[in-house]
Amino acid sequence: MFFFGIVALLAVPTPAFGVTSSLQSILRNTHGSKDYGYPTDLTRDLLPVSLCMIFYLESFESSQTRTLLTLESRVDYWRDEPFYTGLSHGCTSTEADVWLYNGTLYVGHDQSALTASRTLESLYINPILDVLERQNPESPFVSKPTKNGVWDTDTEQTLYFFIDVKTSGVETFKAVIAALEPLREKGYLTTVKDGKTITNGPVTVIGTGETPLDLVAPVKDRDYFFDAPLAELTDAKYADITGIVSPVASTDFQKAVGKITRDTDPILGDAQLKALRDQISTANERGIGARYWNTPYFPIRARNLVWRTLLREGVILLNADDLDAVTALF
Repeated sequence: MFFFGIVALLAVPTPAFGVTSSLQSILRNTHGSKDYGYPTDLTRDLLPVSLCMIFYLESFESSQTRTLLTLESRVDYWRDEPFYTGLSHGCTSTEADVWLYNGTLYVGHDQSALTASRTLESLYINPILDVLERQNPESPFVSKPTKNGVWDTDTEQTLYFFIDVKTSGVETFKAVIAALEPLREKGYLTTVKDGKTITNGPVTVIGTGETPLDLVAPVKDRDYFFDAPLAELTDAKYADITGIVSPVASTDFQKAVGKITRDTDPILGDAQLKALRDQISTANERGIGARYWNTPYFPIRARNLVWRTLLREGVILLNADDLDAVTALF
């Protein structure tokens, strides 16, 4: 059993000012009673952050797939409670950098940050599986097995799980595929059938970094995807990439759009805005959502204006390190 260490998930609400002492006593006495509990209450008061932009994969032989503009907790493993911290802020996407040594996938931004205990299994696979098992309990009231996501408030919202491959692409990504087995066995992963039909699951795994395209695109039946390079989608190598292979495409903001040199709105120059719009448009035409990383974090005003611009222009994931700041802003 996992205990979060995140007060927001477990804290008892404080009675509002003006509530009578008798009612406060009732609230105290009933809290914790089995009569007031329910099985899937782990994320009962947590709302996935979204701005309700509907994005459809209309071009393919799949049922229309709804995804919402969501918040991503970037390099989540830097936090005291990886995955759980992002979850507590409503992030519907998380990312882990993985390094393969002696058959084990270790998590860390750099080699010097790796430790024996910080593995993909311990920091991500097991916690995600634990949350999903809580959200899908066996019960005499359930007529058939459920596939609820991590959010009790929006059970159909998938969790985007980016796995950034740092060591040898082929060998490491094969290890990633094997590591997903506990989630695969339970049917918790978003899948592709016959290279045509996407079936949404509670977790959508997207390989990035050194993930080899040829380990993803040619595979007709799979439960993992590829993070295509957003700024290079017009290159011949990526001409056939669609949302079936890459539901999200990413790029370095400063390399693809340019450095920010102003702090007024509009924050982007005409050429920068055109580059941004062209990249997002190219992706959307193929059923691919856009994501930018390496956005400016300082000055704060410029950072916020870039965030607002990205949302306004239609990115599907807003990449952020300062979760308190981004959730407060929006």
